[in-house]
Amino acid sequence: MRASQFFISTLKEAPADAEIVSHKLMMRAGMIKKLGAGIYTLMPMGLRVVRKVEAIVREEMNRAGAVELAMPVVQPAELWAETGRFDKMGPELMRIKDRHANDFVIQPTSEEVVTDIARQEIRSYKQLPKNFYQIQTKFRDERRPRFGLMRGREFIMKDAYSFDRDQVSAKASYQVMAQAYRRIFDRFGLTYRAVAADSGAIGGDLSEEFQVIAATGEDAIVYCPGSDYAANMEKAEALAPVGPRPAATQAMTRTATPGKSTCAAVAELLDLPLKNTVKSLVLATDTLNEQGEVVKTQIWLLLLRGDHDMNEVKVSKLPGLQAFRFATLGEIEDHFGCLPGYLGPIGLKKPVQLVVDREVAVMSDWVCGANEADFHITGVNWGRDLPEPTLVADLRNVVAGDASPDGQGMLAIERGIEVGHVFYLGTKYSQAMKATFLDMNGKPQFMEMGCYGIGITRLPAAAIEQNHDERGIIWPDALAPFTVVICPINADRFTEVKAASEDLYAELLAAGVDVILDDRGERPGAMFADWELIGVPHRVNIGDRALKEGNVEYQHRRDATASVIALTGIANLLMSKLKVKVGP
Repeated sequence: MRASQFFISTLKEAPADAEIVSHKLMMRAGMIKKLGAGIYTLMPMGLRVVRKVEAIVREEMNRAGAVELAMPVVQPAELWAETGRFDKMGPELMRIKDRHANDFVIQPTSEEVVTDIARQEIRSYKQLPKNFYQIQTKFRDERRPRFGLMRGREFIMKDAYSFDRDQVSAKASYQVMAQAYRRIFDRFGLTYRAVAADSGAIGGDLSEEFQVIAATGEDAIVYCPGSDYAANMEKAEALAPVGPRPAATQAMTRTATPGKSTCAAVAELLDLPLKNTVKSLVLATDTLNEQGEVVKTQIWLLLLRGDHDMNEVKVSKLPGLQAFRFATLGEIEDHFGCLPGYLGPIGLKKPVQLVVDREVAVMSDWVCGANEADFHITGVNWGRDLPEPTLVADLRNVVAGDASPDGQGMLAIERGIEVGHVFYLGTKYSQAMKATFLDMNGKPQFMEMGCYGIGITRLPAAAIEQNHDERGIIWPDALAPFTVVICPINADRFTEVKAASEDLYAELLAAGVDVILDDRGERPGAMFADWELIGVPHRVNIGDRALKEGNVEYQHRRDATASVIALTGIANLLMSKLKVKVGP
């Protein structure tokens, strides 16, 4: 490709609404152009990156035995009604009507459509297993789209769906996909982790996220440096402390804490470690009648150590708390006789269901609210001051230094960006949509399913968050819009420079190298700045002075300075770095 024939539109400054590095750099490098909130045009430079992502994904999906198809972006609502997701998904699901007032959705994912295909086309166990995938546009009406392609409303996703005859074969299909994903992310050339994950609203019980490691990542990744253990924060287990509970050493005392309504403020006032305090979180669950009216409300009191945070996903998995909400101020005052800030489990006005975190269950001499404004209780102990807890569970987010669940050391935490997710779904969708096949005995069975997604347009943004510097983007070879750029210096004045550039360009093209020749006639400084911003990993500068000595300059995007290389050896050097086969 010649730069004069391509479209290059770089900016010196990012638009004011660009918030994170990838958003700023993709806008400045002319890779995307905003059309509306969370909706972007993929410009030619950005589209080249996306196509390279798609090519790697497609090759590995095909290699793993998946079969490509393309499902409609606009889908009939009645399919979504069969699974209940037409109502359950909320406003993120874009609902539209056609001219006949029929309901449709713009697909955010395609479990319903692919299951409809399977129930029509797959009749016998002999047709299983099958894995269908697509690389297709999706739309989710995010409440607050932001960060460019990182959290847009319209995006491209690779979604795949496996169908099997039983759990054993379904989990085998899951493992095939999990290994295919590892090959895909290895080929991208990014630093990533595959972490155990919660399946969320989509359902299922076996799940992994693929996270690109980046300091700006939205997700916390928990891992053990001494083992292969890795999980996202929602999934990571906080083990119960080892050893018996220490004996009580203090008397329970009502202590004045005027104006101190947080655990941190109380600990500072009493000159105690924050870990000696216990926070009280009040939740509620409602029982509804057939008309959807609340007929009964249960109030729950959760106790966590003052320096720990509640993990809402873990809490939602406890019996009775699947649909919890935070209690209202009126409900709290009715049961505790006090507003938040001074709540505790002692001296309640009305009974509540108590749930105690594992850590709190083995604490002694702890501090909690007195259910009276400006007072707390110190020296609280289980068995003496209140009954032993009967419902103890893992309620909290892990913290760095916690014991690893696999017993291989301590946990560490880093940030990541989710770009892929694999789920084992079981029969969640096949049962809802009556997708069956005839087994070896001629009896109908529900198909076992899995689903597997990769954020195609999110991935370049994640790659930039991991690979950039003050000059711009630093693409891995596999994702770069062009892997090599040739920069002739003053080619309009020096015929030798133009000829050498053209010859090298032709040689690299013939070898299959993805190369661009910058023949725009730009000044060297402006030309170099453009390609550093765009992030092409390999650059060859050809100038009159070096050429007179038979040399050119080579500079990798990560290098601080250029290296002098013989003109006769530069093609072989590049092809060696790019692992291109040289010669017959």
